[in-house]
Amino acid sequence: MPLCALALGASVSVAASNGDGAPLRIGSKRFTESYILAEMLAQQAAPHARIAPQVRQGLGNTAIVYEALRAGQIDLYPEYAGTISQEILKSTEPLTLAQMHQALAPLGLGVAVPLGFNDGYALAMRAADAKARGVLNLSDMATHPDLRLGLSNEFIGRSDGWRGLAQRYGLTHTPTGLDHGLAYEAIGAKQVDVIDIYTTDAKIDALGLYVLVDDKKYFPRYDAVLLYRLDVPQRFPQEWAALQALDGRINEAMMIAMNARAELQGVTFDVIARDQLSALARAPASASTTPAVLDAGQRGFWAKLIAPDLTRLAAQHVFLVSVAVLLATLLGVPIAVLTHRHPRVAAAVLGSSGLLQTVPSIAMLAVLISLLGAIGTLPALIALTLYALLPIMRNTATGLGQVPTGLRMAAQSLGLTAWQSLRLVELPLALPTIVAGVRTATAIAVGTATIAAFVGAGGFGERIVTGLALNDRALLLAGALPAALMAFVSEGLFELLERRLRPHQ
Repeated sequence: MPLCALALGASVSVAASNGDGAPLRIGSKRFTESYILAEMLAQQAAPHARIAPQVRQGLGNTAIVYEALRAGQIDLYPEYAGTISQEILKSTEPLTLAQMHQALAPLGLGVAVPLGFNDGYALAMRAADAKARGVLNLSDMATHPDLRLGLSNEFIGRSDGWRGLAQRYGLTHTPTGLDHGLAYEAIGAKQVDVIDIYTTDAKIDALGLYVLVDDKKYFPRYDAVLLYRLDVPQRFPQEWAALQALDGRINEAMMIAMNARAELQGVTFDVIARDQLSALARAPASASTTPAVLDAGQRGFWAKLIAPDLTRLAAQHVFLVSVAVLLATLLGVPIAVLTHRHPRVAAAVLGSSGLLQTVPSIAMLAVLISLLGAIGTLPALIALTLYALLPIMRNTATGLGQVPTGLRMAAQSLGLTAWQSLRLVELPLALPTIVAGVRTATAIAVGTATIAAFVGAGGFGERIVTGLALNDRALLLAGALPAALMAFVSEGLFELLERRLRPHQ
C-alpha cells in the first residue's frame, strides 16, 4: 500500500536524522513567547554549529510538542517548570529543577538552563469592570457567576488549569474555549469578561487589563527552562555550551518587551531574537540588561505577503496537496471500481469514508500523532489523503453507474471480458465524472492543508497559525490569500482538463 511505504520512508528518515549529520532541532509551542524563545535558542547556537539549527515553530500545545520531543522529532524546546511538574510529571507538589531532571531521566529527557523569568498563568478582566464589580482576586469571582469566561482550550484541559482552579475557588462558571491570541480581541470587544493570560503577555497593559490576585496561591511558578533529550549535550556539545550561556540572562521585563515588539509592533521573531541577543552580548553576564525595544523591523501587509518564506511555504503547500490527492486517487478509484457492482459493500465503504469527513481535522491529527509517534509531513499527508477519499470514491462509483446498460451489453456481445469492458468502455465514459471528483478533492485539500502547520508540516497555514498566535490580521491574510489563489489556479486547470474530456457535440 502507498501509505505503508510512506510510513516506512518516514521512519527511515527519522532514524537517519538522529545520525551525526543532523542539525539541532528546536521546537516551539503556538504562542508568541515560545516562537521568540525558539528563535533565540537557534540564533544563540548557530555560530557554534556545523549545520544551522532547525526551528520547528508553532507545533501546537504542550501535548503535541512534548510528544514530538519524546519521539525524537525535535531535540529540545522552551518549557516552564510548573508545566513540567504538574502537566507532564503529574506531580501534586512543585518540584525543584533537580527533582524534575531525576524524574525525566528514565524517559530519556532532561531539564536545564533556567532562563531567568517566570511566566505564570493568571486570569484577567478589564480594569474598569473589575473595579466597578469589586472583583479584585480570584475568590471574588465565585460571587459573580454571570461573568463570561473565554479561556484557551489548553488551559481548560490542563491538570493545572481550569478544573483545578474551579475546584480550589468553588467557581461554577462554564468557560468558552478560545485561541489565546483571539481571547485578547474578544475581551477588548467586550464579548467575554475574563480570560486566562500569561503574566509576560504584552497586551495586558495595552488593553488596560487587571490581573486578578491568586489569593489562594493555586498557580505554581512557571520558570522558563529548556526541556531536552538527554543525548543533546553529547551530540551537540558546542551548541549546548552556547545555550547554557543563556542561564539566568532573560528577565520578565525583557520578555514582556520582546512580546510587545511582536504583538504590538509586528516585528518578526528572528529580528527580535537577534536584537535581544546583541543586547545580551554587549552586557556582562551578571548585569540586568535593558530590554532591546527597537522600532525597526515592523512590516506592512505587502511585506508580509511577499516575505522571503513565500516560495518555501508555497512549495510545501503544493507538495502536501498534490501528494495527498495522488494517494487518494490511487486508493479511491480502485476501491470504487472493485465495489461498485456490489451495492451493499459500496454503501459500507462510502459510509466509512463519509464518517472520516466528520472527524475534526485537529482531532484527526492528534490521533495520528499518537499512533505514529511522529509529527510533521507524515500525519498531515495521511489526514489529507483520508479527507480526499470520499469525493473521489463517490464520483468514481457515480460515473461507473451512469454508463448505459446498452453499452455494457454491446461490449459483451463483442466478446469483451469484464476487465476489457471496464478498461475500454466504462472507465473512459466515467472519466469526466472521476476527474470532477479529483477536482473537488483538490479544492478540499488546498483548504485543509492549512492545518498541516499545527504539526510542523509547513504550508501557508504556518502564517495563519502565527497570525492567530499574534492576533495579526495582516499575517492571517498573507497566509489565506495565497491558499485561495492556489485553489483558484487549481480550479482553472481542472476546468481546462474537463473541457478536453467532454465529448464533442
